[in-house]
Amino acid sequence: MNFVESFRIAVRAVAANKVRSALTMLGVIIGVAAVILLVAIGTGVQGEITGTIEGLGSNLLFVFPSQINTGGGGGGFGGPPSQGKPFKLADAKLLQARLPDASAVVPVASGSGQLRLGNRSGRSTLMGATEQGAQVFSATLGGGRHYNRSEVDAAARVIAIGYTIKSSLFPDSDPVGQYITVNGQRFKVIGWYEKQGGSLSGDQDNQAYVPITTLQTLMGSNDVRIIMVKAADATNIDLVKAQVKRVLEPKFGDNLTVMSQDQTLGILSTVLNTLTYMLAGIAGISLLVGGIGIMNIMLVSVSERTREIGIRKAVGARTYDILSQFVIEAMMLSLAGGIVGIAFGAGGAWAISAVVPTTVTPWSVAIAFFFSAGVGVFFGVYPAWKASQLDPIVALRYE
Repeated sequence: MNFVESFRIAVRAVAANKVRSALTMLGVIIGVAAVILLVAIGTGVQGEITGTIEGLGSNLLFVFPSQINTGGGGGGFGGPPSQGKPFKLADAKLLQARLPDASAVVPVASGSGQLRLGNRSGRSTLMGATEQGAQVFSATLGGGRHYNRSEVDAAARVIAIGYTIKSSLFPDSDPVGQYITVNGQRFKVIGWYEKQGGSLSGDQDNQAYVPITTLQTLMGSNDVRIIMVKAADATNIDLVKAQVKRVLEPKFGDNLTVMSQDQTLGILSTVLNTLTYMLAGIAGISLLVGGIGIMNIMLVSVSERTREIGIRKAVGARTYDILSQFVIEAMMLSLAGGIVGIAFGAGGAWAISAVVPTTVTPWSVAIAFFFSAGVGVFFGVYPAWKASQLDPIVALRYE
């Protein structure tokens, strides 16, 4: 019996039990779809964050009041950061005065706020910075303006809102010049930003920007989370980095980290790649479960068709013929499930792309497809071998 005949018999056997075959494929479908969807989310988020940081320019430094392990040493990436005392506005002013090669020194603080307009309300992230914040934030104004120096000095209650906030509070009107309440206090909307999308820290469009002095008053804290330093020339980035350390190390000692854009991208890529592979591995477990389901069904099929196998062997079918037939059946189930799973995974990634950035990568599709094929072979071999080893006399007498 040739391969074509084995394939024809396998197709007929699978088609004879449509519901059981569909349920058998379900585990593979879910596994393949999960792998593709989760990898697409991980890759899409990574691309979104990388693009955001690259859009800030290659001449930007991030200064943290803690020691962050950026190497791969014994503790691996990150390790527990050594926390020191937080920055204050005075530290940013000192850097501004002592860094001749920096075009902007921006202290950044953050908090959470309840924004309300009439009966509409929502919780948002508040970002506070100086008037130079527009030089380091990636948000693009869609209308209005950024706050100015006099508003920072006066801790003015002015706010520029993200696209999500604008759509929620001002769905049919221009927000510029109108007033909203933030944590119960009245703020004037001076601008709004165009749609940006998600990032590692969440929905950037659900952020609002206020003067850092205003935010500190609102939050009741004068701490600064991070200082962003923009070098006047990208070629001087190492010089500015050394100057930052020289100015701040006398006060903060080892509890200080100054990272360039390349370092930041490298760290984020390492973290996000690890996360993506972990998600793919978790999703891959469901593929193994689906494979076990295939093996169980094939074992049941062997038991149900024992007499058929005996008749075929009695009329001359070789061990190889029986083995190939059942392996083909298992591969058909897993490959069909893999193809349907790819369609569901890619479709799911497209469906949620409006909410979460997603990118379906060819490697994830290829891995999911070939892994599903491997599942069919691996979990189909034992039932096929068991079927091929049946004694024809015993099989013929099986009821």
